[in-house]
Amino acid sequence: MRRRDFVAGLLLATTMRRARAQPRSRVYRIAFVDPATPAAELNEASGQVFPPTLFEELRRLGYIEGRNLIIERFSGEGRVDHFAELARDVVRRQPDLIFTPSSRLTLKFKESTTTIPIVGILGDPVGLGIVLSLARPGGNITGVTIDAGVEIFSKRLEFLKELDPAVSKVGILASRLPFESTVLGGAIREAANTARVLLMWPIDGPLNEAEYRGAFNAMVRDGANGLIVVDQNENWTYRQLIVDLAQKSRLSTIYPFPICAKLGGLVAYGMNTADLGPRVAGVIDRILKGAHPGEIPIYQPTRFELVINLKTAKLLGLAVTPALLAAADEVIE
Repeated sequence: MRRRDFVAGLLLATTMRRARAQPRSRVYRIAFVDPATPAAELNEASGQVFPPTLFEELRRLGYIEGRNLIIERFSGEGRVDHFAELARDVVRRQPDLIFTPSSRLTLKFKESTTTIPIVGILGDPVGLGIVLSLARPGGNITGVTIDAGVEIFSKRLEFLKELDPAVSKVGILASRLPFESTVLGGAIREAANTARVLLMWPIDGPLNEAEYRGAFNAMVRDGANGLIVVDQNENWTYRQLIVDLAQKSRLSTIYPFPICAKLGGLVAYGMNTADLGPRVAGVIDRILKGAHPGEIPIYQPTRFELVINLKTAKLLGLAVTPALLAAADEVIE
């Protein structure tokens, strides 16, 4: 054998041994389960993903869909009675991690698995019995909460009354059953009593387009002149429809998502949804790298934005006080 052939063969064998020793890059499977948004729209291009910066942040952390990340998308289609079956179906597929921006879906997943890590965007995770505490969730569930405590409802009602002192009967845009009987429901009633306004819950069942239209018709029929939109995921999915119906119904409305004021809503008070993307992606990254979800604290926001749309205020015949303008983080002319 010629020397150069021997050397070439040795180099080839060494390279092959190294290739065999080098572990393949792991491909992760994440189930993305939304309560209402169609599965086909759970992508960056649609603008419907909640939180909106999630996929961007996952890429920044090195998770590239189609390369080392597979995202399986599922929708509850607004059918609450279908959530338990959907959760069981997703669990049977055994993904590496389940992400859902819904407290109600998270509860169904909690019933279906104690082993698959679940990352949720949650309302009141302790009050709803999802986790033991925010600092140490325990179990297989963690994530972020968009709940700022019961005081936020008083604050939203306060802003609404300052914008429109004539508000006397306020609709609560949320599914009545999971809210009215909880601590949050009690906080809303207490805030309403303090502000001396009447409450109405116009939606009993699932949140879909037909229910929203029916809810606004009911509020107008029953004399409501104000509306508080709760930070329920379906209200994000249908945010433009809600803004349009609120304007058409001439209801003074406060929203939980600042973007709603930019879409034409009167006023919004809540956390910037773009801030959620890095939080959620960071939690997913830690779990995929081996961290136990029960030991990852649930993030709770501390900074909120007040956004006022002066054009909408003018359409409703409302005068915005200088004090409220000064308090606003953003004023839309």
